[in-house]
Amino acid sequence: MTHARPEALFPLFGAITTLPGVGPKIAALMEKMGITRPRDLILTLPAGGVDRARRDSVLGATLPGVVTVEVTVGGHQPPPRKGRPYRVFVTDARTEFELVFFHAREDWLRRQLPHGARRLVSGRVELFDGRAQMAHPDYILPPEEADELPGFEPVYPLTQGLTLKTMSRAAAGAVALLPELPDWIDPELKRRRGWPDWACAVRMAHAPATAADLSPEAPARARLAYDELFVHQVTLALARLKRRRRPGRVTAGTGALQARVLAALPYAPTGAQSRAIAEIGADMAAPHRMNRLLQGDVGSGKTLVALMVMLAAVEAGGQAALMAPTEILARQHLEGLAPLARDAGVRLEILTGRDRAAERAAKLADLAAGRIDILVGTHALFQADVVFADLRLAVVDEQHRFGVRQRMDLGAKGAAVDLLVMTATPIPRSLALAQYGDMDLSVLDEKPPGRQPVETALISSERLDAVVARLKVAVSEGRRAYWVCPLVAESEVVSATAAEERFKALRAALGEGVVRLVHGQMPSAEKDAAMADFVAGRAQVLVATTVIEVGVNVPEATIMVIEGADGFGLSQLHQLRGRVGRGAGKSTCLLMYDPPLTPSAEARLGIMRATEDGFRIAEEDLRLRGAGDVLGTAQSGLPRFRIADLERQSDLMAVAQSDARAFLERDPDLASERGRAVRTALYLMEADRAIRLLSVG
Repeated sequence: MTHARPEALFPLFGAITTLPGVGPKIAALMEKMGITRPRDLILTLPAGGVDRARRDSVLGATLPGVVTVEVTVGGHQPPPRKGRPYRVFVTDARTEFELVFFHAREDWLRRQLPHGARRLVSGRVELFDGRAQMAHPDYILPPEEADELPGFEPVYPLTQGLTLKTMSRAAAGAVALLPELPDWIDPELKRRRGWPDWACAVRMAHAPATAADLSPEAPARARLAYDELFVHQVTLALARLKRRRRPGRVTAGTGALQARVLAALPYAPTGAQSRAIAEIGADMAAPHRMNRLLQGDVGSGKTLVALMVMLAAVEAGGQAALMAPTEILARQHLEGLAPLARDAGVRLEILTGRDRAAERAAKLADLAAGRIDILVGTHALFQADVVFADLRLAVVDEQHRFGVRQRMDLGAKGAAVDLLVMTATPIPRSLALAQYGDMDLSVLDEKPPGRQPVETALISSERLDAVVARLKVAVSEGRRAYWVCPLVAESEVVSATAAEERFKALRAALGEGVVRLVHGQMPSAEKDAAMADFVAGRAQVLVATTVIEVGVNVPEATIMVIEGADGFGLSQLHQLRGRVGRGAGKSTCLLMYDPPLTPSAEARLGIMRATEDGFRIAEEDLRLRGAGDVLGTAQSGLPRFRIADLERQSDLMAVAQSDARAFLERDPDLASERGRAVRTALYLMEADRAIRLLSVG
């Protein structure tokens, strides 16, 4: 069966120049806005609206503001000299005011506004010296043509050179092409939410009657937003279904090695850890490939979960790999896992780009022969000469630093390898569903026992000397501290220079051997040496850029100073603060800011003081900054929605996911009546790629 766009959609995918008033010049302007066909214009909804309801007078109107009123035209006053305005005096039911025009032709104005005539005028009115003036009215109509004026006029997004009149006319032309399509939405959901049919929703959204109709909650807009989210989730669910149809391997652990580790632990795992281990274990034991995301807050104990499920792979006679984005993190994983691996009696090794040739060759031989059970490493694990005897499970840490292609490369290392992706960045639920909707999700939302609360304080940069003095006392008492330097215009080079300046100043204040420096521009060996000195206690203060944001684990460090904290995003501040409070000592985080604080910076820093809950912080971050900023737009992998608003319609994303998954369980080939309607929606939203994922047609 060929994949072809349904005929009903043909008019919507024609040339934009078929619409009224759109020639080549206007088409070129619209293209700048991503509008090249009528379908794009249909999905470009009004961004605002102007209330043009008629009044009897400008008296009593809220000024400045748009007023629509019927007037009698009085005298004309041409400009006394060049550069002055042309004035036309008019009278409404209760008062006289002026219509003001700059650079207008007198003959045109006298034809439009003949003395003594009645006219309906609509435009922005302001007071000047106590007199009301309407400059360049948007509309001047004879009373008998009043019907042409909408009571509430939609305002579309525009680009330079494109007028509202042109855009509105083209949009009306696009809406006139709407076909009546079979509905792809679950009928019960549609009834419960009070949503209109698709074509009706489009017409309503393009013809708002009041400001309330522009709200994302308005039935027509909510319906159209849901269409986008639903189609996106159908695409992800089809990808997930296709992956699940590919045969996996049943990897069922015996629990013997896991039991040894649990017996050696000084505490019991949290409920969230136990739940995640069970969910991942069940996936590995199923006959399809696992593709699961383990999302945990700072210090929620993801490493223990990763070890337990890797042991399940070893118990089943296979091997596991754990991949980290940097060598520092890979070595840290090794140090954290080594004692527990010893308790379990399994062989754990690390492979990085710095292994000597002979050492590397020996490790690779042992790996290929099955003598290494768990291998930790960086992307060096991808290299062609790395061959496993029987790789069952690949664990990828800090997923947002790896591309999808790299995840797949690692998966290709074994026959039907199960994949577990871990992230320590709490992501709001709506974004997690948008970005990782093809994956199953396990969440660690409890802190293990022993994690200390961190006292967080705001302090002005004007008090820098006092902070350094307090740090000197803390260092003399044997405490360890991080000092994070500000982000400088996203430039790692400039940030590194700032860090070097701070390092010199602190070394002068605290003593030569006390302070070390780490930043992204340093050679790896120097970075590792500075980190090693700090971890071992040979240095007590580590000055750093945000390279320490993820994963650095020094339980003895109890002080975190973040300079220029007002310039960081919330999730970054949360990650940095999570570097302290890991040991028994009382921990402090000082957020230094440059006064005066902007309202948004004040809100961000206020949230940091109020809570340590990473998921709550992530939701607030989404509300304050928007989806692209929270994930970092360039690498976020987030779909671009024309109508749906992930910040304000997050509940719809969850509904869309459960609806899409439930529907595809029943009709995986989209063969039912609703299935055929869903296909139409996929073509309409240009998610045709998803249709190619179908096993049939």
